[in-house]
Amino acid sequence: MSSTPALELLGATPGPDALTDVDALVVGVRPGEGGADPAVAGDTAVLGELAGELPALVALLGGTGKAGEVTRVPTRGAIGAAQVLAVGLGKEPGADTAGEAPDLAEQVRRAAGVAARTLHGHAAHVVTTLPTLDLAATVEGTLLGDYAFTEYKKDPETAPTALARVGLVGGGDGAGDEAVVTRATTVARWVTAARDLVNTPPNDLYPDAFAQRARALAEGAGVTVEILDETQLAEAGFGGVLGVGGGSSRPPRLVRLTYSPANPSKKVALVGKGITFDTGGISIKPAANMDHMTSDMSGAAGVVAATCLAAELGLDVEVVATVPMAENMPSGTAYRPGDVLTMYGGTTVEVLNTDAEGRLILGDAIARACEDSPDYLLETSTLTGAQLVALGARTPGVMGTDAFRDRVAAQAVAAGDGGWAMPLPEELRGDLDSRVADLANVTNHRFGGMLVGGIFLREFVADGVPWVHLDIAGPAFNTGGPHGYTPKGGTGVPVRTIAAVLDDIARQG
Repeated sequence: MSSTPALELLGATPGPDALTDVDALVVGVRPGEGGADPAVAGDTAVLGELAGELPALVALLGGTGKAGEVTRVPTRGAIGAAQVLAVGLGKEPGADTAGEAPDLAEQVRRAAGVAARTLHGHAAHVVTTLPTLDLAATVEGTLLGDYAFTEYKKDPETAPTALARVGLVGGGDGAGDEAVVTRATTVARWVTAARDLVNTPPNDLYPDAFAQRARALAEGAGVTVEILDETQLAEAGFGGVLGVGGGSSRPPRLVRLTYSPANPSKKVALVGKGITFDTGGISIKPAANMDHMTSDMSGAAGVVAATCLAAELGLDVEVVATVPMAENMPSGTAYRPGDVLTMYGGTTVEVLNTDAEGRLILGDAIARACEDSPDYLLETSTLTGAQLVALGARTPGVMGTDAFRDRVAAQAVAAGDGGWAMPLPEELRGDLDSRVADLANVTNHRFGGMLVGGIFLREFVADGVPWVHLDIAGPAFNTGGPHGYTPKGGTGVPVRTIAAVLDDIARQG
């Protein structure tokens, strides 16, 4: 993981001669009207006389202002900084873009992330004018874009160094700005913590190790921790967790985290899938890309980080997280297709495919979480490959109780994680009927696979509890190149979404 750069609020816009020790000045640019030169966005005072020349210089170097584009402009002594890094923001958000442009905050997050990634290892002291557009988004994007996971490098000191200092031009609200920076920094730090968990290889992050990492993080944030081992799981009847974890020499765990402020407005149950590695079990996966299954605990990582984040922010909502952790391996003790598992609470499930294991451990966890009588339940998991087929690699599917589903989807988009509300068609429920048990863990067809996963989980939600299932199979782990503030590997989705939902509930009920 990269070190966190020192963030400095510069307050009043510094003059162009004040940047004598600055390696780069970051500015945002947008496409010009009708093919004109790109337009500089935000406060240009720091550019001095260069402000009028910059659009033409960017265009001369091939820059257009499109989203994610980077143009380096040497200043040749016109200002104190050695170079201007012009980062494309894309089109102005608005009705005329027909959904092409994200909102302003997300544009700024992405631009700040692109700048940080570009300068990582090549600059130590940077000043950015992006806070004049959105201070919180600039902080989040910069810190998340500067991330690098170097834990397993032979000599991490030879890896490109992170930014050391970032000056933030804009604001001027004093203590108000300081509070914005502190909050955004805290959010980014816990997103980074989730990324670190996801990027840790499964030989070092097996169920008990994951549970102990969760304990350390939670206790550091003032969150109460309970860990159930395999014996306690058996005594309590967690048949789904034990069934999935039975094929591994490293037994399963169930972690319970509780954040209880003095006068909470509501109680929210969080549940996250913690499959520390998924071979598919007896229904084994193809070898190609199986290494990506190191990320099958991303939901659990997100829930652990979000619970700690809620505690650190002091949100006025009680959070109880139930996090099942297991390793799905094939062996002589593994569960088989044809087995019937008795889940926590007594529901029986016929296993038709051992690679549909996440819903089994989540069914146990959801049933247990509902015993706490929450006002809301939010579960998240890398549940189905069908999510990628339906929505692509960057858009989580949001399913559940209609009103709460739509509320979560809106918060997910505003937070920058993205999300799209999906239905749970009643006609698909019959396809989960089992010949021998209460239900089967998969259907006999591939239609609506993401929705079927949500329908299965719904069976374990107590009557009257507003709930949401967030399928993050694609968004939680970036298998392509980095983009915006998103690195390759663990992304930290959906920490910001969960935090935004918790904050919204604390404020609105």
